[in-house]
Amino acid sequence: MRAPDADDDAPVLTAHRAGLVGCRGCGRVWPEDCAACGRCGTRLSSPDRRSLQAVWAWLAAGLIFYIPANLLPMLKTQTFAGLRGSSEATIIGGVIELVHYGSYGVAAIVFVASVIVPIGKFIVIAWLARVAGRPATVEAAHTRLRALEAIEFIGRWSMIDVFVVAILSALVQLGFVATIHPGPAAVSFALSVAFTMLSAQSFDPRLIWRGLPLRTRRDRTAA
Repeated sequence: MRAPDADDDAPVLTAHRAGLVGCRGCGRVWPEDCAACGRCGTRLSSPDRRSLQAVWAWLAAGLIFYIPANLLPMLKTQTFAGLRGSSEATIIGGVIELVHYGSYGVAAIVFVASVIVPIGKFIVIAWLARVAGRPATVEAAHTRLRALEAIEFIGRWSMIDVFVVAILSALVQLGFVATIHPGPAAVSFALSVAFTMLSAQSFDPRLIWRGLPLRTRRDRTAA
């Protein structure tokens, strides 16, 4: 270990400060004066905070459709040709009904996938868009990158409610005995998930590294 000197306070070298730009298609780095990637042909452009407008727009659309997805019925069930009437269940109503019948594991999965995960995605994407391009240490930048990777990973599991509704609607068509049809909330929930995924895909991860001003204390002590 040595005492920090003036070089330790130099900005962290990033691709942007080195005069390079990364391709969003294949990830290869090229000089800033290149118009297109020589490997995959994707048009090259430097990271710009104005691209966050698309992130906020898709996120707002997803949040708008998430509201009716929770208020409207997800499933409509009709038994004995309507002699016993029909029932409708929202997402939360379905979770409560599963708990009532003792299916705690299934209820937990539906609650996490349909409530916890979407709300968590809204919060994390809004936070990333809020702090993108702002000053950060290397450790903070890695934290933001891991948060973005987590959002992209769990995005594929966000359609579990829609899959369940589609499967039940296809299998439970017993005519006189019972029929199950998707409710209007299924469409709203699918659109909310799609818009949220588009919001995450619109986020430029290169903005995470634009705000690295100085070396972290760990970097200085390890040098």
